[in-house]
Amino acid sequence: MKAFDLPTQPSSNFSLVLVNYKTPDITRMCLELLREHVQEQRIPVWVVDNDSADASLDYLRSLDWINLIERPSPGKEAGHIAHGKALDLALEKVDTDYLFLLHTDTFVYDKKVFAMMMRECTKTPDMAAVGCVEQLNRGIVRDTWRLTSRFCKHYVRKAKVRLGMRSKMPRPYKETHLKSFCTLWNARLMKSQGLHFCMDDLVPGYTLQDRMSSLGYGIKFLSPRKIFSYLDHIQAGTVAAAGTYGKNHRRTKMYQATLKRFQEQQA
Repeated sequence: MKAFDLPTQPSSNFSLVLVNYKTPDITRMCLELLREHVQEQRIPVWVVDNDSADASLDYLRSLDWINLIERPSPGKEAGHIAHGKALDLALEKVDTDYLFLLHTDTFVYDKKVFAMMMRECTKTPDMAAVGCVEQLNRGIVRDTWRLTSRFCKHYVRKAKVRLGMRSKMPRPYKETHLKSFCTLWNARLMKSQGLHFCMDDLVPGYTLQDRMSSLGYGIKFLSPRKIFSYLDHIQAGTVAAAGTYGKNHRRTKMYQATLKRFQEQQA
């Protein structure tokens, strides 16, 4: 090796994938927190824009360190379906073995989260995914209260249905599916089974997780306490940022308060 030749950082074995839709402020914040790390580690970043046609798309077009996919709108389409089909477009493009899904309202402060989740996913060759089933770190007390109240509601509704009384159908009281605000998927395994993210009209990734589990592949569940020690996430932040909720909706207020706090921290 010549004296002036410097060793180069090997390319990462995973790619980052995000979907953007009309969220200029949080998309910029999310990517700026990632930029230095992904460039140093040579991590491929794929951003799929769902026909935003606004300032967020202009911003994405100005970045030379991301791979931008512009997905034209097919017409009327449910938000979660648009998101899932955007993820599938990126899945077709990536050539790494693993795929990190992030939301644009996910703010990664400690980049060690990527190495931690990769360690969990590579412990065994049959591990399909690593992530968290909760989108917030509510703490033990709130989590216990939430689980208890949902448990009671589930069985009350179930009893009413059995008795022939009018009632909403009982929903599962316990979250069982990984949430895509920060999830690591084994893309190599997915492709080997011919699977992808948007497989039906359910939330993208839910049916995929069920199929992978039924095939005998593992799913690693991280506690909210663990994953949120590395990052923050605004639940439904992308929906609130797009103005879908009303001005006085609690999630709109939560989004505005959280965004203000993050901006103050950045300053």
